[in-house]
Amino acid sequence: MNTYRTHTCGALREEHVGQLVKLSGWVDTIRDHGGVTFLDLRDQYGITQIVLHEENKANKESVITVSGTVKKRDAETVNSKIDTGIVEVHAENIVMQSRAVRALPFEINESKNTREEVRLRNRFLDLRNPAVRDNILLRAKVVSFLREKMTSLGFTEFQTPILTSSSPEGARDYLVPSRKHHGKFYALPQAPQIFKQLLMVSGFDRYFQIAPCFRDEDSRADRSPGEFYQLDFEMAFAEQEDVFGVAEKVLYDTFKTFSKKEVSPAPFVRIPYAESMLKYGTDKPDLRNPLIIEDLTPFFADVDFAPFKNVIVRGIVATGAAKQSKSFFEKMLAYATEIGMKGLGYISVLEDGSLKGPIVKFLSDEKQATLRKDMNLKNNDTLFFIADSPKTVDNLAAQIRTTLGTQLNLINTEKFEFCFIVDFPMFGINEETGATEFTHNPFSMPQGGLEALQTKNPLDILAWQYDIVCNGVELSSGAVRNHLPEVMVKAFEIAGYTQADIESKFSALFNAFHYGAPPHAGMAPGVDRMLMLIAEEENIREVTAFPMNSNAQDLLMEAPCEVSEQQLREVHIRLRQKN
Repeated sequence: MNTYRTHTCGALREEHVGQLVKLSGWVDTIRDHGGVTFLDLRDQYGITQIVLHEENKANKESVITVSGTVKKRDAETVNSKIDTGIVEVHAENIVMQSRAVRALPFEINESKNTREEVRLRNRFLDLRNPAVRDNILLRAKVVSFLREKMTSLGFTEFQTPILTSSSPEGARDYLVPSRKHHGKFYALPQAPQIFKQLLMVSGFDRYFQIAPCFRDEDSRADRSPGEFYQLDFEMAFAEQEDVFGVAEKVLYDTFKTFSKKEVSPAPFVRIPYAESMLKYGTDKPDLRNPLIIEDLTPFFADVDFAPFKNVIVRGIVATGAAKQSKSFFEKMLAYATEIGMKGLGYISVLEDGSLKGPIVKFLSDEKQATLRKDMNLKNNDTLFFIADSPKTVDNLAAQIRTTLGTQLNLINTEKFEFCFIVDFPMFGINEETGATEFTHNPFSMPQGGLEALQTKNPLDILAWQYDIVCNGVELSSGAVRNHLPEVMVKAFEIAGYTQADIESKFSALFNAFHYGAPPHAGMAPGVDRMLMLIAEEENIREVTAFPMNSNAQDLLMEAPCEVSEQQLREVHIRLRQKN
């Protein structure tokens, strides 16, 4: 017999009645009924009720080992909320393994209602809460499932270096000073991008790993400020649709296995970037929301309405919104003002078919009829208008679309809707410098190859780049990779880099491409964001065992922390005084 237990706290059932058992765990609750004390004993697997007929010397969260006989509960005391609720253990011996001697900073089962600072500083207690614990166990199951799925599809798991060189990939690097090489630094990888491409060049056919990625970015609800994990995979001799086929199999099966919600079946919808920006105002559309954004700029070109002059005008038809109360329209106007709009114009079609709204008087009868037809306006519909500069209007329209969908209860929260965003522009203009720059992954293959780079306006060149989006959350970016050195040189030249820059910053990849590189493609769905959606959590920290807070601090381990002068000397660093 094991010293500590014969069963876990979630294992006992009616068939165990009469058996002598031994359980170990944490004291969850204590109920003194005068002469008889009931303890709930908790471990990772569940809870078992313990009955004591002697004085209780254990306090909450102490760790104890209980030996006793399993008995069936009286019918009126059965607890159907727990798996062991039909039985209880009558204790014959209790061994105190570790007493909890400090006052708890919060009640374990109520930890999610506690200030985050307190939770993270006492994360080991927070993780005892079954609601928190189950997310971490879910994470383990999902990661295991992903590994099995990728292996079944013919992929081989690799590990790539954590200490590497700094490269201009978008976000700030986390830098690690070198002790042996004075004045030089390693960087933690923002992604295994170059390494996985080098594996393809090395002759491996299908790579994957659950890859840690490190980016010194500001925190968001769906982004960790330190490290995050992605299902990174790459395929040799593959095109865009080959990657999509793998992603559809893996993501559909994962979400279907670990959630009871409806999951959109393969093939997932393919939406060109330009279409997504127009119809949804974003490249991360939530397709559960049926509202569509329409471009009304040409329609208002000959309408004498000052707010719509020399701007882009978008419209959203909200079905049935005309029947909403006055407060609904007031709330929408307040929200529009809050996000930076000067107002929120609208036209409602009343029950009798007449039009109502401040803009109606600026439209002739003919224009009103055209608007009804073009926008398919029906009785009780309301057409909302968003007007602003080309740089701003899409973002504003996206926010209005989302808020309308939420306020009108149009979003099906019992569904996962996937889509691929494709045909991203290869280049864009930096708003601050006016320079041409990469808009996505710089290692992507341009559509049209070298000829497109040599003959087209850079802003007209599309790339074989794609994102996968679920319910408005970007799960992954990916691309068909460039594998030709001459294409790499020309693409980077357009973005302002010289060949010397490439040979300096991306020497390994550039050199490898001169020795025969296969066409290859891949992507990297974010594991943390997948878990966030499956667990129905609003913050990525809820699916991470030991997360940093929003200020990039590990409150449990007190990181970042000061180090000694001797440690700094060893890595040749002298700190400047903060101004």
